[in-house]
Amino acid sequence: MTITNELPDIPRLYTAIAQWGACLIFIFLFPKRFRAVRLAVNGVVALALQCLLLTLTGSIKIYYLWIFFMAAAAGLMVLYLYGSCRVSWWEAFYCALQAFVLAEFVASLSWQVYCFYFYSTLSVAGGFPLFLLFCVLIYVFYWWMLHRWHKSGTVLEIRARDVWAGLFISLLTFLVSNLSYVTYYFPLVTPFTAGSGESVATLRTMMDLGGVAMMYAHYVMLCEMHDHEELKIMEGILESQYQQYQQSKESIELVHFKYHDLKHQIELLRLEPDPQKREEYLEGMEEEIRQFEAQNKTGNKVLDTMLTGKTITCQKHQIVLNCVADGSLLNFMDVMDLCSILGNALDNAIEYELKVPDPEKRLIHVAIFSQKNFLIMRFENYFEGELDMSGDVPATTKEENKGFHGYGIKSIRHTVKKYNGAVNVAVKDNWFELKILIPMQGKES
Repeated sequence: MTITNELPDIPRLYTAIAQWGACLIFIFLFPKRFRAVRLAVNGVVALALQCLLLTLTGSIKIYYLWIFFMAAAAGLMVLYLYGSCRVSWWEAFYCALQAFVLAEFVASLSWQVYCFYFYSTLSVAGGFPLFLLFCVLIYVFYWWMLHRWHKSGTVLEIRARDVWAGLFISLLTFLVSNLSYVTYYFPLVTPFTAGSGESVATLRTMMDLGGVAMMYAHYVMLCEMHDHEELKIMEGILESQYQQYQQSKESIELVHFKYHDLKHQIELLRLEPDPQKREEYLEGMEEEIRQFEAQNKTGNKVLDTMLTGKTITCQKHQIVLNCVADGSLLNFMDVMDLCSILGNALDNAIEYELKVPDPEKRLIHVAIFSQKNFLIMRFENYFEGELDMSGDVPATTKEENKGFHGYGIKSIRHTVKKYNGAVNVAVKDNWFELKILIPMQGKES
C-alpha cells in the first residue's frame, strides 16, 4: 500500500505561527514577568526564532531529524512561556505541551480545509488569510474555555506527575497523528496506514483534535483540584481567624477583670500618705486605665475584640494602629464573616509593617463608616516599593508555592462577595489601601 493523491505538507511558517499563537493563550492567563513593552519585545523575538527554526529546516526530509526539529520548536515554546510569565519550569513545560498539540490541530485543520477548496491554486500566501482566521477563532474560543476554569493571573502549581501525564498525551497524539507518514520514508504497511493524502490529513487532524480534547480535560481536572485545595485553605483561614477571635475575647475579659481589681487597689493606695512621685505614678496608671476603658468601644463586640488583640500585637512590634470606626454598621454581618475580613485585613497590614525597617514609619489606619447607603471599610498601612498585582492579589516575592499565596485577600474577597460587595487594592503615595464596599441592604439571601 502506498499513499496516493498526496497533499502538500503544511507550510512550516504556518506551524511556527500557530505554535507561537497558542502560547499567547497561556500568557494571557498567567501572571506576567514584565510590563507590556517588554512582553511585546519578547513576543517578537520568540515569533522570529520560531519561524526561523521551522522554515530553515523545512527542506530536510530525514524523518528522525524532523522529529528533532519539532522537539526544538517545543523547547522554544517552553522558553517563551517561562520568559514571559511568573511560572515554574514545570508549569511552562506543561502549558507548552498543551499549546503544541493545539497548534498542530489548528495548522492541520486550516491547511486541510484550504487544500480541499483550493487544491488547484495552492500557495502558502493564498492560504494565509484562512489560516489566520482559524487561529483567531480557535484560540479565542480555547482561551474562553480555559478561562471558565482558570481565573486569569493565577498559577496552578503544576507538579512533576502532571507534566508526565501531559507529556504522555502530547507524545501519543503527535506520534499517532503522523503514523501514516512512516510509509513515506520506510516501506512499511501497518493497520493504521492511510491509503491517500486526504486520509492522511484527516487522520492527522482528527487525532490532533482528540489530543486537544484530552489535554483540555486534564487541565480542567487540575483546575478543579486547585480550586478544591484553595477552598480548603480559605476555610482553614476562616476557622483560624474565628479561633483567634475567641481566644482574644477570653483574654481581654480576663484583662478587664484585672484592671477592675487594679482600680480598687489604686483607691486604697490613695488613702495612705505617699510621696509626690508615687502619686504621679499612680495618676499615670489611672489615666492608662481610663484610656483602655475608652479604647476600641466601637459599638460592635467583634470589632472591639479584634482591634484590642491586634493592638497588643502592634505594640510589641512598635506599630502604631489608629482606628476610627462606627462598629454598629457591622452588626448585620455574621461573626465568622467579620472575623475573616477584620482578621485577614489587619494581619496583612501588620505583616507589611514588619518589613518596614524604620519603626517610626510603621503605621496602620483603619476607618469604618457609611456613605450613600454603602458600608465602607478602609485599611491603610505604610508601604515601600511598587505594588505588583498577580491577578486580583498582590504578587508574591517567594519562589516556592506561588500558586498558594495571597489567601488573606482571597478570603476577604470570598466573604465580601456574600454581601454583594467589592474589594479594591491600591497603592498611593507610599500607602497600601484595602478598601471594601458593601451595600447596606445586608447579606445576599
